[in-house]
Amino acid sequence: MSDSSNLFVSVIIPVFNDSERLKLCLQALKQQTYPEDCYEVIVVDNNSHEDIKSVVTQFNQVLLTHESRPGSYIARNTGLTLANGAAIAFTDVDCIPDPAWIEKGVAALLSTPNVGLVAGRIDLFCKDANNPNPVELYDSIALSFPQDKFIEDGKFGVTANLFTFRRVIDAVGMFDETLMSGGDRQWGERVFAKGYEQIYADDARVRHPARDSWDDLLKRSIRIIGGKYDLMRQNTTSDLEALKDLILFLKPPFRSFFRIWTDQRLHGTKQKVQFTTVMLRLRWVAIQERLRLQLGGGISDRG
Repeated sequence: MSDSSNLFVSVIIPVFNDSERLKLCLQALKQQTYPEDCYEVIVVDNNSHEDIKSVVTQFNQVLLTHESRPGSYIARNTGLTLANGAAIAFTDVDCIPDPAWIEKGVAALLSTPNVGLVAGRIDLFCKDANNPNPVELYDSIALSFPQDKFIEDGKFGVTANLFTFRRVIDAVGMFDETLMSGGDRQWGERVFAKGYEQIYADDARVRHPARDSWDDLLKRSIRIIGGKYDLMRQNTTSDLEALKDLILFLKPPFRSFFRIWTDQRLHGTKQKVQFTTVMLRLRWVAIQERLRLQLGGGISDRG
């Protein structure tokens, strides 16, 4: 171990139900190579219907708190109010951190002066890697988490695998609690705007199961559309600009068809047809949700 082991880390995990995968996540965090007395785990129950407490009490290093207001960013902010760490690590309830996750993430934080955030690698996996169902296939390709590209092109990292310093949060503020999705992008952009360095750490890894049911994919799609819409409204002051954005949103995805049929990750006509079918179903859902939000006066949904 390096001197990074002296840095105390608070790991924050928001949870809404999903107690079974929470247990897997906490088991992985219990097995970290980082010294046990140098990190804490804070689970924020975001008003679950499942019994989260009975899972958390199986782990002596984990603190459970509760946040009744819906939203993962609200829940993360609640966790931050209890965090004791000079470093903060975020992951999600459905992630399985590698044994050296904290060690490698902290090492990346300390590797360069003025680091504002470290985005670690996220590996999606299917139940049967050789025979993914159509939903898994779509989720693992179209909705993956290329953190290196997020850092390079978008100046952010997703909170499924993110490290930062407490002092950075104090400087740029917490997450935007009005957002159901996209809050990690907005927060990362604020970090970049403050002049902090952003790093991708390929060796700080978590595994994330690909969604394998239409209901789960539908929930995520609705949440993402709502988050993008809320961010658009924050950045767009006129109804005319919002209407222009809607028109662009409604454009048919012709380029997507070309990309699908030339994508080397899709093997054979069957997988390409499956992928296209899921894409078109989600496209219809996205259009309905965007119209509900913009023309129907709806509010974004947590999914």
